[in-house]
Amino acid sequence: MAILERDIMGGLGKGLLVIETFTATRPRQSISEVAEASGLDRATARRCLLTLAHMGYADYDGKYFTLTPRVLRLGTACLATMPLPQLVQPLLDKLSEELGESSSVSILDGPEIVYVARAAQRKVMSIALMPGSRLPSFCTSMGRVMLAALPEEEARDILEAAPLMPRTPFTMTDVDAVLAELERVRASGFATIDQEVELGLRSIAVPLYNARGTVVAALNLGVAAGQLALDELAPKFLGPLRQVQAEVRAMLR
Repeated sequence: MAILERDIMGGLGKGLLVIETFTATRPRQSISEVAEASGLDRATARRCLLTLAHMGYADYDGKYFTLTPRVLRLGTACLATMPLPQLVQPLLDKLSEELGESSSVSILDGPEIVYVARAAQRKVMSIALMPGSRLPSFCTSMGRVMLAALPEEEARDILEAAPLMPRTPFTMTDVDAVLAELERVRASGFATIDQEVELGLRSIAVPLYNARGTVVAALNLGVAAGQLALDELAPKFLGPLRQVQAEVRAMLR
């Protein structure tokens, strides 16, 4: 159904743009910083921020704004309406308990992956991951299996939309190199990452399909780099991951 321009609430759209400027690297921002990040003029950014503060979605100390936990209600409401997290969480819990490793499921949101379910066993990343957490898609194992499921031109458009910023010295940042890696992922049906997201972390991921064979999400396991070599991940974990993959596909009928 086409949405008409006259039916769009511009103010709501601008407010959401402002919320999206707050990230893990920009948790505390001034009005000018939000205006620059959102592309809005300073006066509009100021009104949006003060409205968010008035409604309890932001704190304001007179110079800087930070989001409050109330914002989580928006993401929690979204996750609560999605059947996927509810279906996969028991499977993740069982998988992680059997293997002794942390497992996650995420969906693709343009240049990022969004975690929708997680079962943590041991801490292998410095940041705390939970449903709603986001990471770049180009350098994560889950991101790559989902990018690989897209038409190549669509994947290229996502990769070329913004510079690929390195997270570690091992991060692959050349678009053509990432596309070549996506081709290997398509051929093998899984992706492995060697310390591209964070030093000391290796991971392996497989796509999750619905009954029609469409990739709807991705499943991964993360391990400490000192625990297993990269070429040991598939022999040890691919079988259990594919078992969950098959179970999810049967459930999404």
